Amino acid sequence: MNAIAQYFHLDELHSNVKREFLAGLTTFVSMSYILFVNPNVLGASGMDKGAVFTATALASALGCLIMGIVANYPIATAPALGINAFFAYTACIGMHVKWQTALAAVFVASIIFMLITLFKLREKIIDAIPADMKNAISAGIGLFIAFLGLQNGHLVELNKSTLVTIGSLKNPLVWIAIFGLLVTVVLMILKVPGAIFVGMVLTAIFGIITGQIKLPTHFISLAPSLKPTFGQAILHVKDINSMQLWVIVLTFLLVTFFDTTGTLIGVAQQAGLMKDNKLPRVGRALTADSTAMMAGAIFGTSPVGAFVESSSGVAVGGRSGLTAVFVGIFFLISMIFSPMLTVITTEVTAPALIIVGVLMAQNLSNIHWHKLEIAVPAFLIVIGMPLTYSISDGLSWGMITYPICMLAAKRGKEITPMMWVLFFIFIIFLWVLNA
Repeated sequence: MNAIAQYFHLDELHSNVKREFLAGLTTFVSMSYILFVNPNVLGASGMDKGAVFTATALASALGCLIMGIVANYPIATAPALGINAFFAYTACIGMHVKWQTALAAVFVASIIFMLITLFKLREKIIDAIPADMKNAISAGIGLFIAFLGLQNGHLVELNKSTLVTIGSLKNPLVWIAIFGLLVTVVLMILKVPGAIFVGMVLTAIFGIITGQIKLPTHFISLAPSLKPTFGQAILHVKDINSMQLWVIVLTFLLVTFFDTTGTLIGVAQQAGLMKDNKLPRVGRALTADSTAMMAGAIFGTSPVGAFVESSSGVAVGGRSGLTAVFVGIFFLISMIFSPMLTVITTEVTAPALIIVGVLMAQNLSNIHWHKLEIAVPAFLIVIGMPLTYSISDGLSWGMITYPICMLAAKRGKEITPMMWVLFFIFIIFLWVLNA
């Protein structure tokens, strides 16, 4: 235990193995839905759902282990939501691209991603973003995941006239989320250790007692074979031979680039790991997610990146890479205990996401709101992430308006060259996505 504590600098980070374990378990429970959502989404493209399940678990575990052991950050990785829908519904179904070719596009994008990381371009971008914008990114992610929690708990629903509206109390699933939210809030106010995780356990029990969550008929099953998808990405790289397919590659690259960059900044800011507006060992962290993305393509899944639900583990007290290591181990274990994961429904994890959103929103207090040239781009980032349902889209709103606002305030000299580069990159990014 002492060796583990020393390797992960637990004393320096004011943490311990027990706390890191609880944080890892909380993060895993919060993001375990991806094991079931990802196969369903990619299955629409014709991919074998069982193979995608195993690929998702393996790619996530690999990324988490590298992130934890090499970079020593409590940030977990997994196939990202949103880009997997682009993979299945836009690339495969809409553009009639075979799923094997789409996997090849992810593989090619991951190679470019790796090169960008090796040349420290991503590191320079993260360091160049002003502190106010970093705080806005963290708060925006908080609102985004809180919105995810409200949606997963059916506390807000789709409305044709107003886009969203309050959920119906006649839906018994809503009461699971309400129960969990109230219990978790009370536990946190009372400063109960591991309040978020304890809240999820009590919420799951409440769902079982009320008959809304069914216990699995069995608890252990063999992991599905990877054979249907393994290696298809490499075999079909030769099929990337048209402008349409290169647009797909570029989309995978840009969305994953900015999503994971935003998440890394937001979660690190929440954990208090930023030093002098910079993220130590950022190169190692970026290597972890780019490696996981490449491995994921080979295994047979959509782009892998830093997962925003990592913030739930940080809220419990996770501060070191040991948290990510535990998440990776849980992903490996999940391949044989997958039936048990059905107990942890989206309604059970919804309260945790809402509470974490509250905690991350505290970064709003660090933004210089009295300066309009800062307030406007910061606000657009914060409001853009939940309303566009995309971290990268919300980030683009702020990064594009920031130089314009600074010029208007006659503070153009404070705009670094990298921020001007980001200005043009984000314009191209939005144009590519909406072309």
